Amino acid sequence: MKISIVVPVYNEADNISALIAEIVRAMNQAEAYEIIYVDDGSNDETAAVLQQTQQNIKMLRVIHHQQSCGQSAAIYTGVKAASYPCIATLDGDGQNDPADIPRLYGALMQQRKISSNLWMIAGWRNKRHDSAWRLFSSKVANAVRSRLLGDNTPDTGCGLKVFLRDEFLGLPYFDHMHRFLPALILRAGGQVISEPVNHRGRAHGYSKYGTLDRLWVGIVDILGVIWLQKRAKLPEANEVERG
Repeated sequence: MKISIVVPVYNEADNISALIAEIVRAMNQAEAYEIIYVDDGSNDETAAVLQQTQQNIKMLRVIHHQQSCGQSAAIYTGVKAASYPCIATLDGDGQNDPADIPRLYGALMQQRKISSNLWMIAGWRNKRHDSAWRLFSSKVANAVRSRLLGDNTPDTGCGLKVFLRDEFLGLPYFDHMHRFLPALILRAGGQVISEPVNHRGRAHGYSKYGTLDRLWVGIVDILGVIWLQKRAKLPEANEVERG
């Protein structure tokens, strides 16, 4: 296994040390890996904790955004900087379980032997530990998105995903694109498989994203992705051999 693990964070100082320790334990059988934390303009002690942790974890890389640009921008920064052809992303709040990464990576490599068009294994939080309101709003949002975009993915909001770096960088980039990766991959001719993953409650801090904020932004973004889908063309092309 050769993989880059990208973790976007914004004001998650209290969750950093424990999550990095879990990642290191989960990756103890990996041939080669790196952990890339992208600090998206945090104004708490996130930068200081990352700097201190970096002194003890040699595979930890840290990238700072001078100002907060959002989760999609942080993920994109981390993927561009990654050294390995396979990427795993995790939310920085500790609710995703790093122990799932080797299994998802194995599923991606195994299934690609059957279908080389498989680009991503998407985590599916089928047993979530969130408030009743958050569960309800997420269920409605996923149902609406799936119906309109036809991405056949039960949980695009899960931060735990394993995918191919170069194929990701070829997708159209826009703010909040991380919530629409399955639809964008299908549009580009790739395939996505969802796999159940562990989900935990938050140990520290609080969500940085409000339900109403996500609702209104999501409506605009869905319309934009529908626009992209309708204008996608996937030509079949063959090079003519020299006569």
